Amino acid sequence: MNWRKSSYSQGGTNECVEVAGTPDDLIHIRDSKRTAAPTPILTTHPAAWTAFLSSLRRGALLR
Repeated sequence: MNWRKSSYSQGGTNECVEVAGTPDDLIHIRDSKRTAAPTPILTTHPAAWTAFLSSLRRGALLR
């Protein structure tokens, strides 16, 4: 699986989220500090992930 770190994870901190897509069209999300097996992973569908990111960007989850 090809994991990508969040663009907000710059600056040498070890606190970030990593995301990977799968061939069966799912999105896996994990904490970058927890990469040893078994890795805790949240799995969702792309539409739900996109809706979550949109909510974050507009600040809807910060209230």
